[in-house]
Amino acid sequence: MAQITAQMVKELRDSTGAGMMDCKAALGETSGDFEAAVDWLRKKGLSKAAKKADRVAAEGLVGVTTKGTKGVVVEVNSETDFVARNDLFQGLVKMIANVALDVGADVEKIKAAKTGSKTIAEDIAETIAKIGENMTLRRAAELSVGQGVIGSYLHNSIIDGLGKIGVIVALESPGKTDELLPLGRQIAMHVASANPQAVDSAGLDPAVIEREKNVLAEKYKAEGKPANIIEKIVDSGIKTFFKEVCLVEQPFIFDESNKKSVAQALKEAEAKVGGPIKVKGFVRYVLGEGVEKHGTDFAAEVAAAVGTSKN
Repeated sequence: MAQITAQMVKELRDSTGAGMMDCKAALGETSGDFEAAVDWLRKKGLSKAAKKADRVAAEGLVGVTTKGTKGVVVEVNSETDFVARNDLFQGLVKMIANVALDVGADVEKIKAAKTGSKTIAEDIAETIAKIGENMTLRRAAELSVGQGVIGSYLHNSIIDGLGKIGVIVALESPGKTDELLPLGRQIAMHVASANPQAVDSAGLDPAVIEREKNVLAEKYKAEGKPANIIEKIVDSGIKTFFKEVCLVEQPFIFDESNKKSVAQALKEAEAKVGGPIKVKGFVRYVLGEGVEKHGTDFAAEVAAAVGTSKN
């Protein structure tokens, strides 16, 4: 039997939000297989891991900038939230976003790019020396379309172009740009709020869909449902799953009746825009998503539950 460590339990709890003892039991039942343990918790109704809502935050800022048919989003991390309110740091993040718009989203290329006589890497090092706190360019992404617009939105905006959640959405359309831009912003706001996993079901990893089917099947099998009924329930459950995680199938947040999907909202907008509209992609950055920062001595608490030493 695989040894279950405090770190394994902690990672499972961070990912699922389930209790420590439930996480320990799940890992024990699955011989330490992390993904299987997540599914075990979900089958028991102890986790909603697919939504991944309880990410641990880091500090810094997300920067977004767009120009015509291209847009970028970058994340620059710092040690404390105090630095995010520093003018020097804000200027650095804005400069990095503008450079990314020119050179693309490859982090190493961005750091090697020059602003005047210095590279971005040198600008980061200089800002670290001035502020006295470590900071890093963590990630960057870009979207572009042949014709259309890049919609954008920043949640918890500090200043224009900088905030805690940044979204860009690529809308491909031959329609009027002045009509597409506000629609693009609305779709970006929807993405920030609803956190879809893909544009549509075709964009989901087949393994994710199969995993969801298996979880549903096992759950109702454990309840004693017959095979033919389980098949129907799984088919219905997958359709519901798509409505939860696929952008175009989600209820559009700007529809007060909560009955209109994003796809329907886009279709209705085509007459006003003057042409078909297709979502080609989106990027949603949440500051510190998936990054753990130091806080309370949670490791000791987990170690005690697992029965191992923290050291």
